[in-house]
Amino acid sequence: MSMEEAGVEKFFGLKAHGTKVQTELLAGFTTFLTMAYILAVNPAMLGGIGKGMTPGAVFTATAIASGAASIIMALLANLPIALAPGMGVNSFFTFTVVTGMGYPWQLALTAVFLAGIVFLILSLLDVRKAIIDAIPVNLKKAIAVGMGLFIAFIGLVNAGIVIPGKDTILVLGKLSDSGPLLAIVGFILIMILYSIKIPGSIFIGILTITVISVSMGLNPVPRGWVPVSLPAAPLFFKFDWNGILNYKFFTVFFTFLFVNIFDTVGTLVGVCTQANLIDKKGNVPRGKQALLSGAIGTVLGAVLGTSTVTSYIESATGVAEGGRTGLTALSTGVLFLLALFLAPLFQLIPASATAPAMIFAGFLMMAPVTEIKFSDPAEGIPCFLTIAIMPFAYSIDDGIVYGISSYVLLKTATGKFRDIPVIIWVLFVVFVFRIFTR
Repeated sequence: MSMEEAGVEKFFGLKAHGTKVQTELLAGFTTFLTMAYILAVNPAMLGGIGKGMTPGAVFTATAIASGAASIIMALLANLPIALAPGMGVNSFFTFTVVTGMGYPWQLALTAVFLAGIVFLILSLLDVRKAIIDAIPVNLKKAIAVGMGLFIAFIGLVNAGIVIPGKDTILVLGKLSDSGPLLAIVGFILIMILYSIKIPGSIFIGILTITVISVSMGLNPVPRGWVPVSLPAAPLFFKFDWNGILNYKFFTVFFTFLFVNIFDTVGTLVGVCTQANLIDKKGNVPRGKQALLSGAIGTVLGAVLGTSTVTSYIESATGVAEGGRTGLTALSTGVLFLLALFLAPLFQLIPASATAPAMIFAGFLMMAPVTEIKFSDPAEGIPCFLTIAIMPFAYSIDDGIVYGISSYVLLKTATGKFRDIPVIIWVLFVVFVFRIFTR
């Protein structure tokens, strides 16, 4: 072992986590590939919503914010969790705040920035870590399972395997079409390779389907295509302070704050549970540092010109490949920074290649369901609601809201209110207000 490898092993504690450099790098690459879609989706969604916010500028902001936040997570928290501008909150930014409410994008960025500052303060004061630690153990397991169904559902939809129906909410898509068919082939390949214990099974699946898609002309290489390009300039400090002192702005600010807190909390709990990193008390290791990483990422993203940065549930695919330390997140972050110059290359990866990885990660995240105490209704019903609402409402934070709210109600109704931590009571009051005022 070279001095450099020894230094990496010591810093990240690879041996203590039962992993090695090659495994962590492969896991980081896998996580990156399943997250790379944000480099195409975010510029398409935010770019062009107002003069100056171009797809190129948003792409640069997305790549830098994702890379920097993931590296900060690696160095501060030593967890295999990568970060990027969150899906869902970017649509809220675009379609609700800018398009629906008519706010200029500069004012929307100001709301993200201020929410990021509050995230930072709450993280430094350990408030968000206290929230994570206060969540009951069974609910933490339910969050992991619900997130598994959520990420699997996203994969099924992205692949076209599940589509909106005419007479029903959802139906199976036309599985003989190229997209769904390739996704199914990719999933079969991944599950076979994983079952016979072939290292890198998820990565092999993504790479294989990408090569097939390109070679069959389903995802053709554009004419004159070159894999390297110079990045566009991002948007620096494009804030608007004129409209911040009104109720509507506070509503926007609070939504960014709320979603970021509970998306981050849910992802940390779910991915760390899958990676078997949760301690005996059910706590996330180095939770303060992990939350601080997300807060810094959000502030940086707003400064550069993109929506809220949060921890990604797609990190579960890297964990499934054996990622257990910050070296996984570090490698993912470096790849995001390299993507600044390789945008055309990563745009070749189709949804049919990343969707199978997301579906398989959902399977892996189902494991904690066997440990949930469903025999006790006061524990089991809140867990069921958490698991069900996340995919059905397409929202991690709504699953947490209704899970915790029902937990408080049932514990109180059964005379076990002393089991409820003070922070959970506070959250209950906030959640009830949110439920009846949305």
